[in-house]
Amino acid sequence: MKIATWNVNSLNVRQPQVMEWLMNEQPDVLALQELKLEQDKFPLAALQMMGWNAVWSGQKTYNGVALISRHELTDVQTGLPQMPNDPQRRVIVATVNGVRVINVYCVNGEALDSPKFAYKREWFAALTHFVRDELARYADLVLLGDFNIAPTDEDVYDPKKWHEQIHCSSEERSWFKNLLDLGLTDGLRHANPIGKFYTWWDYRGAMFEKGLGLRIDHILVSDNLIDKLQQVVVDTHTRANERPSDHAPVHADFQI
Repeated sequence: MKIATWNVNSLNVRQPQVMEWLMNEQPDVLALQELKLEQDKFPLAALQMMGWNAVWSGQKTYNGVALISRHELTDVQTGLPQMPNDPQRRVIVATVNGVRVINVYCVNGEALDSPKFAYKREWFAALTHFVRDELARYADLVLLGDFNIAPTDEDVYDPKKWHEQIHCSSEERSWFKNLLDLGLTDGLRHANPIGKFYTWWDYRGAMFEKGLGLRIDHILVSDNLIDKLQQVVVDTHTRANERPSDHAPVHADFQI
């Protein structure tokens, strides 16, 4: 079973690339973030013509998440119950072939002294509460998406430059650890304990060409599934596309 995540930074712009990636990679589940599409603008008909099912939660200009699969998507849920009045579309959840898949586009936070960082703090607390409840119900669970957190200095091209900056602060990293402590494992680090792996490169300054990125897109795997994990791959070639997303897809392969 192949489960993948990709922040596409506008599905309207990146739709041909997503369609090509689906055709080439044939994932069982693809989780998308940053659709930047209103709910009625999602390209469901085009996906269905290719044999794909989808559920999504759209939002104009910002945010928006989706799950795409060849299989049936059941028990679909959107949003975080602990933040029922949050207008931002950042979470969509479904069960696929017995695996609970939680797709998240986590809050950026902007800067540590920004009001948006306070929202990020509240949002991660709500996410942690939600994931704890989901793990109590589903032993086979994958939490994936754009977390906007680089968990360790190994996940940052210049740890000194990013020290205690947004995405890399001690507080944010503690939130990431809180999720792991629920009974989840960082899939990429489980499969690849050593090495530099990045999933996001700033458009400015030719950062991708220079190999200067952050690892902020993650696939976290429940204890019940971790022994079935075979590999985790960052598809960096997509970042070299014409008009690419600033993120690359990440996919995990399970022996299920």
